[in-house]
Amino acid sequence: MKNIIVVDDEKDITDLVAHNLEQEGFKVVKAYDGLSAWEIIRSNRVDLVVLDLMMPGITGFELCKLIRSSAQLNNLLIIMLTAKTDQVDKILGLELGADDYITKPFHVRELIARIRAVLRRAEIFSDNGEADKLYIEDIEIDLRSYEVKIDGRPVELSFHEFRLLKFFAEHPGRVYTRDQLLDYVWGDEVFVEPRTVDAHISRLRSMIEQDKKNPRYIQTVRGIGYKLGEAS
Repeated sequence: MKNIIVVDDEKDITDLVAHNLEQEGFKVVKAYDGLSAWEIIRSNRVDLVVLDLMMPGITGFELCKLIRSSAQLNNLLIIMLTAKTDQVDKILGLELGADDYITKPFHVRELIARIRAVLRRAEIFSDNGEADKLYIEDIEIDLRSYEVKIDGRPVELSFHEFRLLKFFAEHPGRVYTRDQLLDYVWGDEVFVEPRTVDAHISRLRSMIEQDKKNPRYIQTVRGIGYKLGEAS
């Protein structure tokens, strides 16, 4: 049974989402503010967070940053649920490491479908029978522990950032469009846009590149997409 925490300061929405998730067989914990949610996440096993952005105290953006900066919680799946429809806010949420983003008003069945899709992809990716490690120059990618190290130094990546890096490591030198990366890394079941790729590439570069504006590894091929280049 998967454990999900629903975090939203609107009690009616939190209770509605929690009730429907429980009907689907999930174990659900509710929180009505970011600080309470953070304490629950730190002290309990949680598989996925449904996270509102605009809350008193610790906002959803801040809570997402706390989760992604924690070595113990970095791989926790996050779906942002918010009334903010501005594209900038969506990109920011994805750059901070959210795995998906859905705006209010929303249909509960769509939210449940997205939750199942994110959980399913995480399970498939964690048990794919592949080699234990991949290497890109001085970058070590451990496929069993989801750990990435550069010169032995741990680097904390979100689930999709890890998948992107793994995919590039498996296909060095080949150029992929944003749509192809969405298909290969996100799959057909998640509702994301091509700009989602740009957001994740940007954050991945900030984690693995010495100079994000002049990347050694994840290189832009103007007018086409991205590729894993040879480090110079």
